[in-house]
Amino acid sequence: MTGARGVPADAPVVVAARRTWVGTVGHGHRALTEVDLAAGALRATLDDARSLGVADDPADVVLGCCTGPGGNVARVAALAAGAGVAVPGLTVDRQCASGLAAVLVAAQQVRAGEARLVLAGGTESASRAPARAHRTPWGDVPFERAAFAPVPWADPAMGAAADVLARRRGVPRARQEAYALRSHARALAAHRAGRLDAETVRLGAPRRALARDERARRLDPAVLARLAPAFSADGTVTAATASPVSDGAAAVAVVPERVRRDLDAPGLRVLTSATIGCDPALPGWGPVPAVRAVLARAGVALDDVAAVEVVEAFAAQVLAVTDALGLDPLGDAADDARVCADGGALALGHPWGASGALVVVRLFSRLVRAGAPAGTLGLATAAVGGGLGVAALVEVVR
Repeated sequence: MTGARGVPADAPVVVAARRTWVGTVGHGHRALTEVDLAAGALRATLDDARSLGVADDPADVVLGCCTGPGGNVARVAALAAGAGVAVPGLTVDRQCASGLAAVLVAAQQVRAGEARLVLAGGTESASRAPARAHRTPWGDVPFERAAFAPVPWADPAMGAAADVLARRRGVPRARQEAYALRSHARALAAHRAGRLDAETVRLGAPRRALARDERARRLDPAVLARLAPAFSADGTVTAATASPVSDGAAAVAVVPERVRRDLDAPGLRVLTSATIGCDPALPGWGPVPAVRAVLARAGVALDDVAAVEVVEAFAAQVLAVTDALGLDPLGDAADDARVCADGGALALGHPWGASGALVVVRLFSRLVRAGAPAGTLGLATAAVGGGLGVAALVEVVR
């Protein structure tokens, strides 16, 4: 059975998408937990779905989260959002792609015929993340992060790995700084034009609730040029060309095409996706094989894609990936308009478990809310610590 224009009736479609404003760690959202953030995004998304006529209760809530306290954050957030006691929850950890992975799990549930509505996304409160320690006979031993890869594999921190990737792929510091300037300028322009308002929700006390993404600012090229390397003595990545540690959440509502058709609502059909491993020493490379796999599975070329959203963990990583894929957001006018057109994580912030879902929300705004015609394609992708890439290809349906 197929829906309008030959879309399969069980095809998963995003019909609502919302996010919080993103706060820098220790600042605007510092009083909110990962559950508070998620519940706000989930409530707004469910309200949007209800306003379209979706009557079903969510069959599940799937959320990405990297540094939360455990206890199945998705279930706790579902209850906090008022989704109902029968709604379960699943918490996903694919590090920086966790939110995107959660959306893909929801799409799989819908495509399998197991659900008529799934809420999915991600949440992260770096401000409220618990301290970590290993218990030993000699006492607790604190540690900063879990391993991304086991011995004897390389297990670099993401910043140091971005330095290595920049060196190996020939991405000089000047290009990284130019890209960071672009990201912040685009985000500020999007704020001024109100292009982010419809996708966001304010949380917290009215006088203290963030009214915009907190990090975006006007950058001075002369100041950027004076910054010291942030991760390696001989590196090229600086504090300005690395995304800020952040707090935030994002959520989408996924339904089958037959439900969307009955609602007569536009949406983003999840066409195909891929999760691919790569060398753990170069985790930022992951989107390259993932995007190539997605395009091959769909039988389309990257030139056919109108909007590309890359989780901007580091300017070096974005440029290494776009170079390899044949995109030039700094030099080609068409690519400049396609890649992270309203800025990305460098300027908006990078709440790890939420960022992969945030780029899906951005695609929803750039394509569905902006009135792109049916059949328009969008691409979301993220790199992952430990050497993974996740990518999803979506299509506007109306």
